[in-house]
Amino acid sequence: MTTPEPRPSSTPPEHPQADPLDPAFQDALVDGAARLTPEQALDLWHRTPLADLGALADRRCRTIHGDSIRTYVIDRNINYTNVCTAKCTFCAFRRDQGDDDAYTLEYDELLNKIREVVAIGGTQILMQGGMNPELSLDWYLELLRRIKSEFPQVHVHAFSPPEFIEFVNFFDPPGDSLKEKIRAVMGPLVEAGLDSVPGGGGEIFADAVRRKIGLGKCTAEAWLTVMRVAHEFGLNTSATMMFGHIEGIGDRIHHMDTVRRWQDDAIRELADDGGGRYHAFISWPFQPDNTPLGRLKEWGHGPGDDPADPYPGDAVARLDGSGNKNDHPEFGRRLRLAGSTAYLRTQALSRLYLDNIWSIGSSWVTMGPHIGQVGLRYGANDMGSVMMEENVVSSAGTTHCLNEPMICRLIRDAGFVPAQRNNDYQVLKSHFAPDGPDLAVEDWSDYRAPSLHQQNESEDAGGGCESNYGTTSGDASAIVDITIRGS
Repeated sequence: MTTPEPRPSSTPPEHPQADPLDPAFQDALVDGAARLTPEQALDLWHRTPLADLGALADRRCRTIHGDSIRTYVIDRNINYTNVCTAKCTFCAFRRDQGDDDAYTLEYDELLNKIREVVAIGGTQILMQGGMNPELSLDWYLELLRRIKSEFPQVHVHAFSPPEFIEFVNFFDPPGDSLKEKIRAVMGPLVEAGLDSVPGGGGEIFADAVRRKIGLGKCTAEAWLTVMRVAHEFGLNTSATMMFGHIEGIGDRIHHMDTVRRWQDDAIRELADDGGGRYHAFISWPFQPDNTPLGRLKEWGHGPGDDPADPYPGDAVARLDGSGNKNDHPEFGRRLRLAGSTAYLRTQALSRLYLDNIWSIGSSWVTMGPHIGQVGLRYGANDMGSVMMEENVVSSAGTTHCLNEPMICRLIRDAGFVPAQRNNDYQVLKSHFAPDGPDLAVEDWSDYRAPSLHQQNESEDAGGGCESNYGTTSGDASAIVDITIRGS
C-alpha cells in the first residue's frame, strides 16, 4: 500500500507581475515553486491554446504523481432518497414526497447494494441523497451503525454539505452558531461510522450564480463551513464544481480560488493535529436534459443575441465573486453549455491553480469514457469509479458506464499503469503488465449489455449499459458489464 500526499512545506509564492505564458514562470508552476493569481489564471485561459494548456497541466501532474501510475476506485454511488426540499434548476433527480416515483431505500435494500459492491472487490460507498425532512437523525445513525456492523472494512464517504445544512434545519441541534450546530450533528455521525464527506453541491460559489441555479440550496459560506468542521474532525473531503450553464469564466476561477484559500487554512491550522483536508477536486459540465435550467436558450440563439458581444455570465462575473446580476439584462436567461474542449480546458486549469490539492479527477461519467481518458493527459491523475449504479447525472440524460477491465484498459491505452486505490488515494493494487483485469480479457465483445442500473428504472429498460451483479465470490474480476455508446 502506497501512502500519497506529502505535506507541503510552504505555500508557493505569487508573482502577480509575471506573464503566465512566460516559459520560466510556467516551469516554476510545474515545479510547485510559483502560484497563479486569479488574474493570471484568467489570462492563461484566454491566451493559451488548448493543447498547450493540457501539456502544461500534464507536466504539473507528473511532478506530483509521477509518469506511470493513474488510479481508479471500485465503489458504488448509492442515492438513498430522491425526496428533496431544494428546487435546484439544474436537477432532474429530485422529487417531492408525494410523487409516484419518490423513494427512500429501506435499510435491507441499501445493505444489499453494499454486499454487491463488496462482492466485486469494492472498498467504499459514496452515499448521498435528497434533503428529505421525513428522515430523522436516528435514521441516519442506525443506517451507519448497520453498515459498519456488517461491513467494517467499507469506507463510508457520505452526506454532502447541503445535506448537513438541512440536517441542521431539520434536527435543530444545540449551538450558538452554524458551525457549532454542524458539529453537533456531524459528531454523532462520525461516531456511528461516517469516514469522509463528499463535495457534492459545490456547483458555483459566486452568489449571483448560486442564487439563480440553486433554489433552497445552502450558500457557499455554509458549504465551506461544513467542510471546515469535517476537517476539524479529522475527516478528508473532496471539492467539486459544476460549470457550463449561466456562469462566467471568472466565476470558475473564483470557485477554484475559494477552495484553494480554505485548503491553505486547513493545512496550516489543522495538519499538525491530524486534521483533514480536501483530497480531491472534480469538475464536470452541467447536463441539461430534463432540467428546468436546460430549457433556457443558448447564448446566440435568442432574440437580440449578438454572439460577438460578451456572454452575460462573463459580463457579470468577477474574480472575487462579487458579480451583480443586474450587470447584464440577460444574465440567468441564457446558457453557455460546455463541450469537450471547455471541459478539458477547465480541468487543466484546475490542476495548475489548485497547487495544494493532491488529486484531480477526470469526469468520464458526464463526458464519456474517451474524453475521460484524454483528461488523463490534461492534468487528471484519477479516473474515479467504476459505475455500478448512478441516478443523478443519468436523470439528466447522460448514461456512461465502465467496469474494472475497461477502466483499466482506458488508463493503459492513455500510456499509464492502472492502479486501484482507496478513498485516501492509497494504491491497493498496481496492474503492471502482464497482470491486470484488462489484460485478462480475451474477447471484449463479452463486455456488452443493455442498461445502467438506476433506482427507478425497470430491469428490462433499454439504453445505456446494464450491470450484472450475480457474483458473490468476492472476485474483483467479476465486475459489472458495460456498453460504451458509439464504440
